[in-house]
Amino acid sequence: MPGHDRDNCFVYRTIEDLEAIRESARTGKVGAVVGGGLLGLEAAKALKDLGLETHVVEFAPCLMAVQVDEGGGAMLRRKIEQLGVSIHTSKNTQQIVDGEDCFHQMQFADGEVLDTDIVLFSAGIRPRDELARSCELALGERGGIVIDNQCRTSDQAIYAIGECALWDNRIFGLLAPGYQMAQVVVDDLLGKEGSEFAGAYMSTKLKLMGVDVASIGDAHGRTPGALSYQYVDEEREVYKRLVVSKSRKKLLGAVLIGDADDYGSLLQMMLNDIRLPTKPAQLILPASDGAAPAGLGVTALPETAQICSCFNVSKGVLCSAVAEGCQDIASLKNATNVGTGCGGCSALVKQVLDSELETMGIEVKKDICEHFPYSRQELYHLVRVGEIKSFQAMLAKHGTGHGCDICKPTIGSILASCWNDYVLKKDHAHLQDTNDYYLGNLQKDGTYSVVPRVPGGEVTPEKLIVIGEVARDFNLYTKVTGGQRIDLFGARVHELPSIWKRLVDAGFETGHAYGKAMRTVKSCVGRTWCRYGVHHRLSERSHSRGLPGYRRTAGCRYGPAGWNL
Repeated sequence: MPGHDRDNCFVYRTIEDLEAIRESARTGKVGAVVGGGLLGLEAAKALKDLGLETHVVEFAPCLMAVQVDEGGGAMLRRKIEQLGVSIHTSKNTQQIVDGEDCFHQMQFADGEVLDTDIVLFSAGIRPRDELARSCELALGERGGIVIDNQCRTSDQAIYAIGECALWDNRIFGLLAPGYQMAQVVVDDLLGKEGSEFAGAYMSTKLKLMGVDVASIGDAHGRTPGALSYQYVDEEREVYKRLVVSKSRKKLLGAVLIGDADDYGSLLQMMLNDIRLPTKPAQLILPASDGAAPAGLGVTALPETAQICSCFNVSKGVLCSAVAEGCQDIASLKNATNVGTGCGGCSALVKQVLDSELETMGIEVKKDICEHFPYSRQELYHLVRVGEIKSFQAMLAKHGTGHGCDICKPTIGSILASCWNDYVLKKDHAHLQDTNDYYLGNLQKDGTYSVVPRVPGGEVTPEKLIVIGEVARDFNLYTKVTGGQRIDLFGARVHELPSIWKRLVDAGFETGHAYGKAMRTVKSCVGRTWCRYGVHHRLSERSHSRGLPGYRRTAGCRYGPAGWNL
């Protein structure tokens, strides 16, 4: 592409590339990403987080054209555009020249142009095969080190695995195929027969800019005779597509946008040729009339079912490990490596473990994690009865190890419910999740919303002016909430201290709109004007009180219906 080597045109492969992009963003205002696939959308999020007006330019007619179908791409586009990223599909960039309003101008084949200060190329995977090229190994026409089923290169003494390896003219850009190749190489070196790499399913589940996206098998329905079922919920912005065989007995593929909870069971159905229910559409339709959603239990999986794709751990391997004495998640991980890669299989591993323990007649533990052999309810009783006031005291008396991302926030919440200490005290701060720690609500685009407390909706003109000035100076979107407060959206994490300083200096405190606490008491004007003034007093007594979950209160005992709590 003419102009691809201009200043402020980047690829991102190394730390130096990322540093150069960040430096360029300091002076630029607009950024464009060439490529609307997995990496391109992640790159767009990075530019957005750097404060740039962000555009995605894609040659195909929809985003993620390899992984999702047209309907899924349309829903994905809708959700990403709502995050403030402009999408340009079916655009063939002809050249990059000097811009009129920005440093560059991208000129497209249809005659349209796009002015931008930064161009970031993310159009697919390019194998790093320089070393192989210098050794005169066989390479593919478009790069990549040619390998056979044992992952050997054209020099039988050299192996290649991962994204640099070209098998059957295909590059696999995911983690699991790389692990499979590595296992094949190890087996070959050890002289084990029958081990070979025969390709990999390119199914994937991930979050793109906060949007759940999953793709399984033949997502486009290209198999001859394939039938498809679609479910679209425009209100919740959810799109699901199921591709099945002509006989409606075998799952061939699926696309999930906005809600990927069914990914695990659908993937297992496809991988293990599990017979579909009489009405396959039930697998993607929401449950109705209180019925349980159609799904797949672990007992239906064959022993050969792959539970962990990162380390190729099957259900049979897990069952054998449980039978040999591994009766908790920690020992299963140590024995099989399951769940120690991406962690996406953790929920399914727990289901297999519980199922096997029940089959063996062993009581299934409800432990919250490997550090505390107790359920949440039991932890609450230990804290309350033992008058334990910190996580370290709890760990020393009833736990082991150092704690984890499961037990720390759980016990932090219990401590807040029991003792209502300031959550950012030295002993408690490290237990809090992102929202509690930063005194803001984390939004899907990575920014935060800030909610100053406005008791009973009462606020002085001077305080209103401060809120307006803060919103203006930090370019925040404002919304009056149903809890009689003003929510300020779009704050970046490094701006939060400055925002809160100005609000606190004006007499505000946090509205606890993020915490597991009594967040607000919705009321009339309270004692200042109302002849009863009950709710305002209730608001003062209960504000920020720690609870297992968040609560709101509204109503008036002197109204026609009495109390409405």
